[in-house]
Amino acid sequence: MSAAKQTVLDAFRFRHACKKYDPAKKISREDFDFILEAARLSPSSFGLEPWSFLVVQNPGLREALSGAAWGAAEKMDCSHFVVLLSRRQAALQEDYRRRMWADIHGFGPEAVQIREGVFADFARNDFALGESPRAFDDWAAKQAYIALANMMTAAALIGIDSTPVEGFNAAEANRLLAEKGLIDPELCQVAVMAAFGYRAAEPRPKTRLPAEEVIRWIE
Repeated sequence: MSAAKQTVLDAFRFRHACKKYDPAKKISREDFDFILEAARLSPSSFGLEPWSFLVVQNPGLREALSGAAWGAAEKMDCSHFVVLLSRRQAALQEDYRRRMWADIHGFGPEAVQIREGVFADFARNDFALGESPRAFDDWAAKQAYIALANMMTAAALIGIDSTPVEGFNAAEANRLLAEKGLIDPELCQVAVMAAFGYRAAEPRPKTRLPAEEVIRWIE
């Protein structure tokens, strides 16, 4: 196995859902910018990047969030805490899509028009995104999880621990951030949260189902 492959596998074996962080150890700005860049460069459906990232370092806001996020309460002493937001349907309308495809990705008018048609068919027929606001919200949140996974992998590659946090009351978390003026709940929502830092103690050995139970080759 090449050294590069072994490095990646070692990072996945190192990574675990850190339960307790060492509050005295802080991630450098350079290292955390690297983690954030991994999120920014992540792939997304139709290249729409329906996400944004709140790096919550303010102690008062962390304390307030812990009241809405029971899964994060014991991890708020981590070095960096991130709230991953996903765009809602009102924030992914045609003007935003065309800006992404034309201005950001550089597609010409004809290519943008084709993408509009393909996206409309996908949204209407393939994933039925228009059936309910929840369907659209769930689809957008899935994109944020791709960014989350890349952040955690990037962190593990440089010896930094992480914890994905789904243990929160979504309505309460959105309400809190809206009251603080940090989000417009009509345009975005909390998709998932994550803590980053350095472990306070070594975790138990990693356990997973054997490969033969989760992988099937269809020749």
